[in-house]
Amino acid sequence: MSTKLITKEGHEALKKELDYLWREKRPDTTRKVTWAASLGDRSENADYQYNKKLLREIDRRVRYLRKRLEDMRVVEYMPEQEGKVFFGAWVDIENEQGETKRFRIVGYDEIYDRMDYISIDSPMARALLRKEVDDEAIVQTPSGEVCWWITGIEYVK
Repeated sequence: MSTKLITKEGHEALKKELDYLWREKRPDTTRKVTWAASLGDRSENADYQYNKKLLREIDRRVRYLRKRLEDMRVVEYMPEQEGKVFFGAWVDIENEQGETKRFRIVGYDEIYDRMDYISIDSPMARALLRKEVDDEAIVQTPSGEVCWWITGIEYVK
């Protein structure tokens, strides 16, 4: 089960997606279904079948977003977090080979379509929590333990 935390920006993005689906995408798709149904035989009508399926997918996503937004806890920056890795932090890390990474620790619903976001529930995020700059974090991976050093921590304020 994913942690029910979300950043302020992530919460706004999910609300925006819900609003778009409910106010624009769903009514447009409903109009297309109605039009396609008026053409007659629905069993062989590709427009009707496609848009009906799309309507079910929209409704499923709307239900999910409504429930998820209701259950989420928005976590905003607090000055006490400064200097340590907590939810919402941008973290710079480096390993022994000199490979560097930069990402933000966010909620499960925010990581899609973003290569620079990782879930708070990921092994990397769990290993980094409460650490400071120059601390070592041992991350459990399928191929064994990997050691990373924290080189920077920033927060969106």
